[in-house]
Parts: sequence; C-alpha cells; structure tokens
Amino acid sequence: MKLINPFGPKIAVLKIPKNLIKKINNEFEQILLSKKLIKKRDYSKKLVGQVSQEIELSNKFIEKNLKKYVKKSINQYLLKSLNKKTEKIKIKNLWIVRQFKNDYNPIHFHNGDISGVGYLKIPKNLTKGNKKIKTHGTIDFIYGSKSFLNNSIYNHIPKVGDLILFPNYLMHTAYPFKIDGERRSFSFNLEIDKKVSSIFNE
Repeated sequence: MKLINPFGPKIAVLKIPKNLIKKINNEFEQILLSKKLIKKRDYSKKLVGQVSQEIELSNKFIEKNLKKYVKKSINQYLLKSLNKKTEKIKIKNLWIVRQFKNDYNPIHFHNGDISGVGYLKIPKNLTKGNKKIKTHGTIDFIYGSKSFLNNSIYNHIPKVGDLILFPNYLMHTAYPFKIDGERRSFSFNLEIDKKVSSIFNE
C-alpha cells in the first residue's frame, strides 16, 4: 500500500489481485446479458455521474467475493493513517461504472465513512489529447484551495488493478476522454466503528 498525503485527508493506493478483477468483470458481464437484471440493478438514478451505465452488484456477490478483501484493505489504510483497526465494516453500496467517450463524473462526494474506487478496464491511450497536461479519463481529488506550499488537487491516472481509498467527504471528479473504449470501475461506500471514525474519540 502506498499512502498519499498531498493535503489534509489521506489517500491510499493499493493493487487489486488479478483473480478478483476477473471475478468482478465476469459477474458484471453476466448481468449485461440480461435486460431484466440490468433494469433491476440500475443504480444511475441515485448517482450524479454523466456516464453510460451504473449497475449495483448483489449483496450475495459482495459478501462472497469482495468483503474480505475490502476489510483487509480498509484496516491497512486505518493502520497506516491512524494506527487503528476496526472489526465493524458495513458496505453500504457497491456499483460498477461504465464510462465511454465523452462521459464524465462531475465534482461530488460520497456518504458513509470511507469510500473507494477500483479500476477494472482501461482503454489504451486513455489520456491522449492535445495538451501537455494529461487529464483525459483521469480522476482528481480536491481539498481546500491552492496556497503557498499547499496543493489543493491530487490527480491520479488510473491503471487496471488500482484501488483508491479516501474519506467519504473528499470531493473528486472523473474527466471525460476522447478515444474509443470502455473505462470500467467500481465504487463503494462503507461505514466503520464510530469509535474509530469519530474525531471526538481521539
């Protein structure tokens, strides 16, 4: 795990095991084969994303395949950040985001205590554009305002297998890109033990 602290809130960047990426993609591809399931799991009305598709994964799949990995990752994050662990982790929601050419996610924040985004599919040359600064298809995390010796934006160029963990209140945005192909990710929000998350328990 790499812990990034470019400004106030700490951000963690981890690698998702390849077999887990395969399981999530396979589960999602099965949903895409069924119009009934696509309609049932459509999560777009609850989200701000201006993207092609947002589909919630089933609790059964999350419990069996993702919960253990998420719990381990969260505790790594908490240990490095606060030197604390938690046994109480409740995944509030977890969904897949399909982003294609010109799709984007406006600046927003999440609910819960800790949020995460993991990358499952990235088109080649995602950041291709006319400018030297390569932001196409990337994600920005925003906190505070630019000042002397302080950055307010952290930009991450996603790669397949990246998992980013961050506090729910941290504003972020996913930029559109200009090439063909699918940028597929999953996002989640979770709650942890209030003894750990409350700033008044320090």
